[in-house]
Amino acid sequence: MKRVHIVGRKNSGKTTLIVELVRLLSEQGYRVGTIKHTHHSHELDAPGKDSHQHRQAGSSVVGILSPGMTAVFQAADDPVSRDASRYDSLAPMFAGCDLVLVEGDLQTDAVKIEVWRAGISEAPYATVAPAITAVVTDDSIDVRIPTWTRTNIESLAEKVLSLAKSQT
Repeated sequence: MKRVHIVGRKNSGKTTLIVELVRLLSEQGYRVGTIKHTHHSHELDAPGKDSHQHRQAGSSVVGILSPGMTAVFQAADDPVSRDASRYDSLAPMFAGCDLVLVEGDLQTDAVKIEVWRAGISEAPYATVAPAITAVVTDDSIDVRIPTWTRTNIESLAEKVLSLAKSQT
């Protein structure tokens, strides 16, 4: 799975950037997948529904198939879910994608670019996280890695694609 993580502080514009990239790249004929990473613990399945009851009974993986959607829930205490390679367990579902954009997950060993705005009072993660490849911003910033302008989405999409294509 060729994935690029879009990271940044709260309200830095991660979701907006991902939506713009997905829209543009999809219009250009690329198949783009997305994953939202969160460090919050909340129930993704609906309590009381059959699938939730299956998990409560002990099923480690529950799938839901409907005419318009497919979903899989995997228990957080399952060893595969806790493993550092948890993205590998999702790879088959994203096999047809040219690129997978992940919102968040600073801790993973993968390509990361940071979205940063001066209006966010905290310093960019790139000042302390050496694994970040570039910072996307239209504000003045002092970092030792490339900065990419936020306003030129076409150029930014090319750079993100290049990062994905460089992965083996």
